[in-house]
Amino acid sequence: MSETLHDCQHQHGAVWNEGDGSILSFGNDHQALKAVQDGVAICDRTHWGRLQVSDHDRLAFLHNQTTNSFKTLKPGEGCESVFVTSTARTIDLVSAYVTEDSVLLLVSPNRRQQLMSWCDRYIFFGDKVKIEDITAQTITFSLLGPESLPLLQKLGISELPEPTHHHITTQIKGQTVRVASGSGLTTPGFTLFADIEAGADLWQALTEQGACPFGDVVWEQVRVTEGRPKPDAELTEDFNPLEAGLWQTISFDKGCYIGQETIARLNTYQGVKQQLWGIQLSETVPPNTPIILEEKKVGVLTSLVETADGLLGLGYVKTKAGDVGTQVTVGQGTGKLKEVPFLTYPLPTSDQTA
Repeated sequence: MSETLHDCQHQHGAVWNEGDGSILSFGNDHQALKAVQDGVAICDRTHWGRLQVSDHDRLAFLHNQTTNSFKTLKPGEGCESVFVTSTARTIDLVSAYVTEDSVLLLVSPNRRQQLMSWCDRYIFFGDKVKIEDITAQTITFSLLGPESLPLLQKLGISELPEPTHHHITTQIKGQTVRVASGSGLTTPGFTLFADIEAGADLWQALTEQGACPFGDVVWEQVRVTEGRPKPDAELTEDFNPLEAGLWQTISFDKGCYIGQETIARLNTYQGVKQQLWGIQLSETVPPNTPIILEEKKVGVLTSLVETADGLLGLGYVKTKAGDVGTQVTVGQGTGKLKEVPFLTYPLPTSDQTA
């Protein structure tokens, strides 16, 4: 992060996490949450990783290394995809943006180095693939809220991409910016990429038009409320992307890729034994607290936040143990399973509903 961007954010009251350089809060969490729901808010996601995959075989490489289909993507298009191990355990959920000469990957903050090393293992002699970590040279901001589109239109951007992860390159206040549809959550919005030298001008332009800044405290509240899984919580080597509700990131007909055999077998034989749920809780408990039903452990809590509607968590529960509204015990309190919008699952088959 450049000093000039740092100065702009400091003037807005930013409080930083010394560990990873992320912004915890701007001291306006209640106002920012309201802006996410009713207006427009801005989150600096520059501490997330950005990997650039280039050269002739870039699409084929990502097609073979992750769960979604890349070979048919054209410049200006994109998708979400998951890096998994050979046994289909999750490494990271990434957003991919295809440009004329490369693919930009937006990866979780704590997975950047791991993914660089992972990809390097699978680039073999003769492969025309280059991977560069461009995190330090770039910035990423996300706009969230129903007024995100009008705000960008006020800045002179008349043609904006509509399908999620589609993107364009444009100018904002004289700075070159890649604007992608999608906020990273289910809340409507856009994600912006630019060189780090453009960070201060871009931040200033967006906040002057009314974007309310917020940090990781609010991001985490919205993330859990909407159900986006994250590494070291819902995305670990204990779970696969089918269990994590990431079916929208998986192509079942594209052919071989790392972890494909396990995922295909789980899908074909309905082998998913647990799934991720939102859980409305009666009291605070730490992550990894067992979820109990009829005195038996049926799952584990993975995340917990306090919201205006009470305590809300995410947790894995055995598929046959519960459905929407199921009452469970978590710690000394109770919980109720609820759907959350980020997660997707297949429609039940006639065999499952018979």
